Amino acid sequence: MTAPFQKVLVANRGEIARRVMRTCKRLGVKTVAVYSPADADLPHVSEADEAFPLGGPAPKDSYLRIDLLLDVLKQSGADAVHPGYGFLSEKPAFARAVAEAGAAFVGPTPAMLEAFGDKMKARQVAIAAGVLPVPGVNEPIALGTPEGRDEAFAAAARVGYPILVKAVGGGGGIGMQIVKEPGGLAKALESCSNRGAASFSDDRVYLERYVPEPRHIEVQIFGDTHGQLFALGERECSLQRRHQKIVEESPSPAWFFQGAEGDARRARLIDAALRVVRQVGYVGAGTCEFIADDHGDFYFLEVNARLQVEHPVTEMVTGLDLVEWQLRVSAGEKLPDWSTLPRRGHAIEARVYAEDPAKGFAPKPGAIDTLSWCGGAGELQNARIRIESGVVAGNKMTPYYDPMLAKVVAWAESRPEALLALANALQSSVIGPCTTNTEFVRAVLRSEEFASGKYDTRFAESFARAWAAAKI
Repeated sequence: MTAPFQKVLVANRGEIARRVMRTCKRLGVKTVAVYSPADADLPHVSEADEAFPLGGPAPKDSYLRIDLLLDVLKQSGADAVHPGYGFLSEKPAFARAVAEAGAAFVGPTPAMLEAFGDKMKARQVAIAAGVLPVPGVNEPIALGTPEGRDEAFAAAARVGYPILVKAVGGGGGIGMQIVKEPGGLAKALESCSNRGAASFSDDRVYLERYVPEPRHIEVQIFGDTHGQLFALGERECSLQRRHQKIVEESPSPAWFFQGAEGDARRARLIDAALRVVRQVGYVGAGTCEFIADDHGDFYFLEVNARLQVEHPVTEMVTGLDLVEWQLRVSAGEKLPDWSTLPRRGHAIEARVYAEDPAKGFAPKPGAIDTLSWCGGAGELQNARIRIESGVVAGNKMTPYYDPMLAKVVAWAESRPEALLALANALQSSVIGPCTTNTEFVRAVLRSEEFASGKYDTRFAESFARAWAAAKI
């Protein structure tokens, strides 16, 4: 197959930039890196064919500067831009600006990004598709007036406690709080509104009912410009702290996916995901996210209109390179028929963070003098291990960005084998002197609750408290 583009500007940093560049190199596509002053020594800079500096170290002065990225696009002559995830990946203004500059945006169209970037619009899309969202309000609440605050309290009473207050433009758990009773609502509204304004330039909030014993299940979808749309199975993403994922796996080990009835429930989930994205004629990679309650009933949450951090687990069970197909779809190519694509074995991914789980998962930026992945290769027989890292020995984790320094992914024929392989891979990796969460994740993987698959989104934080107490 021919290369889809001549040169791709990767408008991101760290591990996702390296991930995109690896596929580009295999396809014979040249790459352009960008970097802030804080990232000048990161490997994605030296691994690209060209690299350009961006502004200051803070994201608002570098990776979020559309004008600077467009300057790099013009200087480099790239004919496509891959946004990775986070930063500008779901911003319609960036996708539109790239297209107006004569390059391809490797992702959905601006209209699709607008449909799903606003959580209220996404709810309306799901409702129009006949898919039930989490019970809540269907219009955003503006808190700048006394009437807006009164409206929020009235809506909370209708929805019922406990509720989730969410920033309309939020994502990755940012601007989200659980409120158990009316007395805590005012503070949560103010906090989420402020976080939304600071992170997404949108101070609006909305309310959803908090689902008991929630499990976070998502479906990987992929569409092309020829009208084809496929689902590539589900991922379990319920091991979280502060509503942000730590471990993801595919297929989901949830009890409600077991047996013949479980197969039927999975088919209904896949159908719901496809109906939502088909409503807008979706193109490219995306993820349709759901919350499942303690009865195994699903509610639509949102669509992440981009590649997800956890996409490697889907790649491991399908054998696909999703980045390659993002590039090919953006170049107008037609997807193969994936309707009967086999999924084999079990894959699980751990996000390695520079943080301290014993202290509330507080970020711990610092030096990475030593970095050696999976030294005990003999312990990993009958499994495959994949490392996606944004750093090498000699780098530093700075306070400017998310503290994730790598993802370690394990694949095996069965879930118990995959869990053991991942735990062994983390144990045989050496990272220092910065503090990481690897010891905590190993403890989780070897716990009875996680091994049984009987866990939900509350588990990681409660387990961390018990784990920290036992260490004292």
